[in-house]
Amino acid sequence: MFVVGGESLIDLISEPVGADGVIRLVAHQGGSPYNCAIALSKLGNDTGFLCPISTDGLGTYLLAPLAEAGVKPLLGERVEAYTTLAVVTFDARKSAQYGFYRNADRAFTREGLIAALPQRLEAFQVGGFCPIEPEDAGVWLDVAQEAARRGATLTMDPNVRPSLVPDFAGYKQRLSSFLGIVNLVKVSIEDLASLEQNRAVRATELTAAEVEALVEKYTADFLGRPNCELVIVTFGEEGSRAFTRSGSARQDVYPAVPFGDTVGAGDTLMAAVLTLLNEQGNLKPGRLGAMGDAALAKMLRFGAVAAGLNCQFVGCHPPTRAEVDAVLAD
Repeated sequence: MFVVGGESLIDLISEPVGADGVIRLVAHQGGSPYNCAIALSKLGNDTGFLCPISTDGLGTYLLAPLAEAGVKPLLGERVEAYTTLAVVTFDARKSAQYGFYRNADRAFTREGLIAALPQRLEAFQVGGFCPIEPEDAGVWLDVAQEAARRGATLTMDPNVRPSLVPDFAGYKQRLSSFLGIVNLVKVSIEDLASLEQNRAVRATELTAAEVEALVEKYTADFLGRPNCELVIVTFGEEGSRAFTRSGSARQDVYPAVPFGDTVGAGDTLMAAVLTLLNEQGNLKPGRLGAMGDAALAKMLRFGAVAAGLNCQFVGCHPPTRAEVDAVLAD
């Protein structure tokens, strides 16, 4: 089983109404780990989701897509805390920007999370919110290490959100602890720039030279750690790149026609990457680091197609495996 641990929430996505500047907020189920779990299941994987779900109406709303996709909620008892909210707006390039109001996603205990883990699992994906709060980070580190003891390859998509973090220096130390145990990490160029500059940074603020310097610095940092063997960096409309000690590759985006928005694109790419790696037998320590240029290129192509198909919709709507395979067969 694949297990994804971390936040679920409601995305309140802004949509313009008329020409007078009024907007409305439309509720969509979301959260990076939640999206990734659904994408994994729709791509044909046995998937569990490790996150508290509220007893409120929005919690019920969150459960429906999990059930439809075949994802197993691993925490059976729902919590009284209100569902976490994210308010989503878009810039001129239709890139999503977020403000967060956290509640139910933090209503857990160390004992409850560990008890909910399957006895055997192929991979454990660490959610982006896990390092944000000091008390949460310690719990999630223990959960991830227990998952590794049960056979899981550890993966992470940090989704760096400076607006959520009052103590960014402390956050970076906590994130570093997670990066010290994971075998695979996916980051965006904005994640790297935010880590470097201690603030939220858009890709459009960076020169080509700055981008290359960031990629070189952080790829060397991550791959220099004892457990990390594969680093994937996404660049929005500029595509993605992958690095191991044995090779590298780059991939353009698969164009979304029609275009909806980019919500969940990175989560879908991550799920697709994990799916293909597992099928190839490469989702294992030792095998990840041995991947060369050709294997990395095939992996990124699969991920790009899945992410592009997701971007045909407003909100996160990952494709099925049949939809991805149909594109790759053309």
